[in-house]
Amino acid sequence: MTTTSGPSAAIEALGLGKAFGAVKAVDGLDLSVPSGGVFALLGPNGAGKTTTIRIFATLTRPDVGIARVLGHDVTSEPPAVRAGICLTGQFATVGPSLTGTENLVLQGRLLGLTTRTAASRCGRRCAGWSPRARLSC
Repeated sequence: MTTTSGPSAAIEALGLGKAFGAVKAVDGLDLSVPSGGVFALLGPNGAGKTTTIRIFATLTRPDVGIARVLGHDVTSEPPAVRAGICLTGQFATVGPSLTGTENLVLQGRLLGLTTRTAASRCGRRCAGWSPRARLSC
């Protein structure tokens, strides 16, 4: 699957693969996601979604292929990759009462942004989303 290509890609994979014993969790993934957009990685249980995200977040090394985030190779430049991303789990929140937007602002604060800057960035990213999407992000 190819979404876009070129130097403006935020995430790229070329022939990406990862196996756990005889199980191929990721097998020959080709992917290019443009900067500045929203992208969803969907599939059934066992399709390799979590493994793929772990590779892009430098938490798991791929067995084969190339993975880049913001132009940085995940295996040879993990500090540069980590400096440019933030990863949070699906259920990671301080409490169930926080909205998706509030969780995004919280993540920004944890990364050292002021509340105003975090809220502004969140507002720009979520501006075109429906009210329901902004709440559930």
